[in-house]
Amino acid sequence: MSKIVFVLALLLSASGLISPPFALLGGLVFGLAIPHPFQLESKRLSRFLLQASVVGLGFGMNLHQVLEAGRSGFLYTAVSITAVMFLGLGLGYLLSVGKKSAFLISAGTAICGGSAIAAVGPIADASEEEMAVSLGAVFILNSVALFLFPVIGSAFHMTQSQFGLWSALAIHDTSSVVGATAKYGPTALAVGTTVKLARALWIVPLSLVTAVTLKSKARIQWPWFILLFCLAALANTLLPTFNPAFATLSHLGRIGLTVTLFLIGTGLNKKTLKQVGIRPLLQGVTLWMIVGTATLALILSNWIHI
Repeated sequence: MSKIVFVLALLLSASGLISPPFALLGGLVFGLAIPHPFQLESKRLSRFLLQASVVGLGFGMNLHQVLEAGRSGFLYTAVSITAVMFLGLGLGYLLSVGKKSAFLISAGTAICGGSAIAAVGPIADASEEEMAVSLGAVFILNSVALFLFPVIGSAFHMTQSQFGLWSALAIHDTSSVVGATAKYGPTALAVGTTVKLARALWIVPLSLVTAVTLKSKARIQWPWFILLFCLAALANTLLPTFNPAFATLSHLGRIGLTVTLFLIGTGLNKKTLKQVGIRPLLQGVTLWMIVGTATLALILSNWIHI
């Protein structure tokens, strides 16, 4: 029975009839209420589908806008990543969170959620439990952000550019950034996706620093899908003749993202909630609230902008 429900819900997510937030909500309900029949396969598919969907979205963007947003957000990204890492490690120490879990939660908050954790976890020689705790804490906050951020953005009358920048700087995972900004508007989506992907590139230097510091020989994961996203935007900019085909690919990217959020939602279950525990979750929530509030204030005061 659980297999039938899962497949039907998956097909509904891919139909284009429901929005990304509702797909995530459906996944959460499924994960908490029904034993997952394809847990491992679902994780693998969501990872691939997220990257493919981001590339698809690139076909709907102009490369000049992508480069401008990435260039404008570079300094904010460099400063904020450094600050968040130090702040997160300090909070982890104060709350007596395990060193590796605290490091992974800080990395996930500073850069791009689960992708950063998955990249630096093996380099830091984190155990499966430490990975699960960190991913669980970040995922819970991602789910909240997807619903909460558009409401806050509307309440403060943020422009689409402001909201896209805020989402990229303060929401953990690329999937939730795209989901939240897509709901807010096309400009927010373009800014949020571009700045977030530029931020994701910092996985590489963080991995290198971690490997050197810990003298690890684990293989560093390169986010090649970001290059493909830029090539897709380049094709859309230089080849207007193919705009109808590119529009279709961009639409498929949005549908793929909706399915991805459903699959991610199904990964949260009672076991994950129990594994996370109060201290790592408290570290993640505190760090996230500081980052979200600080970046919101700086953007509204026009100290940082695109």
